[in-house]
Amino acid sequence: MSRSRPNILMTGTPGCGKTTTAQLVEQYSEGLIRHIELSKMVRENEGLHEGRDEENDCWILNDDAVVDELEERMSEGGVLLDTHSLIDYFPERWFDLVVVLRTDNTVLYDRLAERGYADGKVQENVQCEIMEVVLEEARESYQSERLVVLVSDTANQLDQNVEQVAQWIREWKP
Repeated sequence: MSRSRPNILMTGTPGCGKTTTAQLVEQYSEGLIRHIELSKMVRENEGLHEGRDEENDCWILNDDAVVDELEERMSEGGVLLDTHSLIDYFPERWFDLVVVLRTDNTVLYDRLAERGYADGKVQENVQCEIMEVVLEEARESYQSERLVVLVSDTANQLDQNVEQVAQWIREWKP
């Protein structure tokens, strides 16, 4: 796959700061990256899901349809894909960098509670962070030299993470 701009997967447990970080990276990348928030894309396109799982308060993704929808954009390059889903399903060739954001459990709990998540959903996501579910999925799915783990607890760390990823984008060579 020959691209003139890199693709990045930004992942982590819900509430770790993926979307905020990705939006800022897009803003500071000098037009080299466009942010795609997978949950928003799925929510807005009925063909990418099979309805809602009300018990778990989430969309039931149509994995193949999501990959088909993204294929052309990923082939063009310059995509920062923000998601906690399907990490192990995406083709490894799509990504030049995989960023896993990690968050302290107390910070994560407070963020999710502030968003109005049900207590069960807060507990489930905090447990996922404690057990490093997303990180392990990324480690099993992508080469270690493409994987970066960043802590995202504070505004200062957010700024540092944005600068680090934006600098990587500017320095990337096909």
